[in-house]
Amino acid sequence: MIQKGGVFLQSKNKTVVKSMDILNLFLHHSKLSFNEIVQFSGIPKTSVYRMVMSLEEMGLLDKDVDGKYSLGLLFLQFGHLVSERLDIRQVALPVMHRLHHEVGEAVNLIVRDGNEAIYIEKLDTKQPVRLYTAIGRRTPLYAGACSRVILAFLPYMERERYIDETDLQPIASGTITDREKLRQLISESRENGFSVSYSELEDYSAALAAPVFNFKGEIVAGISIAGLDVNYQQEKLGPLAVKVKAAALEISRELGYIE
Repeated sequence: MIQKGGVFLQSKNKTVVKSMDILNLFLHHSKLSFNEIVQFSGIPKTSVYRMVMSLEEMGLLDKDVDGKYSLGLLFLQFGHLVSERLDIRQVALPVMHRLHHEVGEAVNLIVRDGNEAIYIEKLDTKQPVRLYTAIGRRTPLYAGACSRVILAFLPYMERERYIDETDLQPIASGTITDREKLRQLISESRENGFSVSYSELEDYSAALAAPVFNFKGEIVAGISIAGLDVNYQQEKLGPLAVKVKAAALEISRELGYIE
């Protein structure tokens, strides 16, 4: 009986795995016909039929009037629960520690709060000279690499409304106060996938930031490294940008983002 039970359990596990193979197809296809599911999954047609019927019955798949399948509304409910319960600081902190170990600079995690950005996590630089940053510090979205990377990846109309309506006041000697210059930097950030700032929040400082996205592809945070401006000269930016972008992408994937 135990042996039979073991075989039965193994068979059930294979069914679950194959069912997940079918569901995973919808990560890259919004809708699929029954024959397309068979073709892309490589699973025998009779097995696909049984599993698709079960997935539809459980609300994991929906079938439209044209006979095409898509993910069921149950996934939307699960998605909302996951996004509500997921603590971005908890997800990001291990990644921040690895980045901190690699570059030796301060690492910051910032989220948007209205027309401002707020520091929600930080790791101090290993250098003897430290910058003024603190958890809870607020900065305008236009100033500093990490704040501006959030602004850069907002929807176009929301971004433009912010730029048009915001009074761009100087904070340090390098703060961007010209709207066209700000638009140019935003365009470069979107093209390159990262932002750089020099003396925008504090003189003689620099930062390099990359965007963090959620499962909907929306910008939810920025992660940055920051330190003295001499450590962020042009020839050093390439390797640093690769590390920061990789860290941001890792956090994004943990939040359900798919490229």
